[in-house]
Amino acid sequence: MSDPRREWRASELRRLGADGPVLEECLRYTENVFERPTVAFPLADELFVAVWEDYAEQNRRTGSIGFLRDHLVQLRFPIAPGISESAAYREATRKGRSPDEIPEATGLVLHAPERAFICIHPTAAGRIPLLMVGHRDDFVALVRALSKRNEPAEVPGSMGACMVAGYNNWHRVRMLQTAGVQDWMERKEQYQDRFIILSDGPYSGVSAASMGLDEEEWRRLSLIIRREHECTHYFTRRVFSSMRNHLLDELIADYCGIHAALGTFRADWFLRFVGLENFPEYRAGARLENYRGEPPLSDEAFVVLQRLVHRAAGNLERFNRPPDARFLAAVTRCTLEELASDDATRLLAEADG
Repeated sequence: MSDPRREWRASELRRLGADGPVLEECLRYTENVFERPTVAFPLADELFVAVWEDYAEQNRRTGSIGFLRDHLVQLRFPIAPGISESAAYREATRKGRSPDEIPEATGLVLHAPERAFICIHPTAAGRIPLLMVGHRDDFVALVRALSKRNEPAEVPGSMGACMVAGYNNWHRVRMLQTAGVQDWMERKEQYQDRFIILSDGPYSGVSAASMGLDEEEWRRLSLIIRREHECTHYFTRRVFSSMRNHLLDELIADYCGIHAALGTFRADWFLRFVGLENFPEYRAGARLENYRGEPPLSDEAFVVLQRLVHRAAGNLERFNRPPDARFLAAVTRCTLEELASDDATRLLAEADG
């Protein structure tokens, strides 16, 4: 049975040079997987927010995040190759064994814990904890500890944010046990957290000079863009059940970040962030390569993707609505082909209506 929408998407991709196996690659890549639940905004906070409010208050009182070592068990271990496979580490992180009993728990090295702070940031999908880090080495250490199981995994220089999801918070478990809760393991929301680690470096590894801005202003704007970008991922994950390492997700998130920073969306900023500032030339090694999919798009399909995103960014600049829940509901209904098409403004307006 024919699928009119898929056939239309194929025709748009052919216009941009896709055919044969490349066409099939692109169609698979650009399939929209966002779900369409019915929800009422704003959503209530998830359960983990309450304990992070306590962490934020401790942070304000002490002027440092050093106290987190008492609550987040990974901060009691160093970054070391193979540590995640050690019996002691697994017992601490998977079974809640106290690090006080473990000789290997020598602590995570943080150079400037006083330059980091915790805040609870509002979104239409509920508030989300942010761990803002002012020292690059500390950002890398925290990402490795909290999302890479204390392994010395590569953290690219262009990476300035990390969403930690499904985090088993043994501090919350101990609180539940103290309160006599017996069935805590049966409901993950009672003990699993989601939070965002943010650095204050230049967004996408793009220099202030290339943006035509002074260092301080670019650092300020970068933090806003990065924060709202990650909060958009949180929104789509909680509301539409999807948060992928995918170009549609990144375009939507960057739209929200740029709009929050400037009060408008600028396609030229987004294109610079992903390496297409001199389209049709692509800056090799730029961020766009992070979103080639799995398995990665062929070089031919990757060129088509560049053409798609260039057109889609221009159309979103013309549409330029505030990035609220209504906008997100509209844009997540579209595929990249639809956002890149001559009908994009109409399709977005119809979805928005």
